[in-house]
Amino acid sequence: MPIQALRTPDDRFADLPGYPWAPHHVADLPGFEGLRLHYLDEGPRDAPHTFLCLHGQPTWSYLYRRMIPVFLEAGGRVVAPDLFGFGKSDKPVDDAAYTYAFHRNTLLRLVERLDLRNITLVCQDWGGILGLSLPPAMPERFSRLIVMNTGIPVGRSLGPGFDAWKAWVRTQPDMKVGALLKRGTKHLTDAEAAAYDAPYPDASFKGGVRRFPELVAIEPGMEGIAEGEAAADFWANRWTGQSFMAIGMADPVLGDGPMTALRSQIRNCPEPMRIADAGHFVQEWGEPIARAALASFKG
Repeated sequence: MPIQALRTPDDRFADLPGYPWAPHHVADLPGFEGLRLHYLDEGPRDAPHTFLCLHGQPTWSYLYRRMIPVFLEAGGRVVAPDLFGFGKSDKPVDDAAYTYAFHRNTLLRLVERLDLRNITLVCQDWGGILGLSLPPAMPERFSRLIVMNTGIPVGRSLGPGFDAWKAWVRTQPDMKVGALLKRGTKHLTDAEAAAYDAPYPDASFKGGVRRFPELVAIEPGMEGIAEGEAAADFWANRWTGQSFMAIGMADPVLGDGPMTALRSQIRNCPEPMRIADAGHFVQEWGEPIARAALASFKG
């Protein structure tokens, strides 16, 4: 039975500041037939590196607008999808449609559909929770990692910061996304904050925003633990690519402590770039991060 979904009108995305790229869509991913997924696909298809930029909650590919130009300038290809429920992608109406497997399988099928290779995984928040689980399933496709303010949940608490965030989201069925971003990102303009609100005409479009905190595998038996355990093993013992870590130090949920712990799980991960005034949405400080990451990579 097809999943009932809403589609944000295109006119809500007109003239977004710093986001000039053409939309791409796919509506027949295996297992997701009838749902239209949006993604950016910029740069040469035969580029030596493909930057797969994965957003989290409650953002969308707009979050990468400060990093994408740097990757393109370096001759890379950039693919930045909007997960279902976010950005320009379709938004299932039933909150229960959003599961860990639903989102992870979307990304696996998209990587296969586009036949992405020599991938530099660029991830933060749920982009990391999901993204870090992809290479164990297709290791031949990934060669580098840029990781920011995220974690690998394996059935244990992420700490009181996450517990507080999860409890707060439960009280916000119509979360004001732009206002949230602006509170933690003082240099964000009103127009940029409004761009984060653009995907959501009303609360009925925010099922994904509401659901994501409930899906983090912090308790025994939750979906995603097996994938998280496989990811932890992969990054600690089988990863042979290059890594770069940036930490938004003002993040009260996934800041220095959790990221230092994550670094210990990533084989040969060098000393991270620490950005004192950056919060959870560290891509809003993305241009210097992207330049530092590229400078650190060899080849």
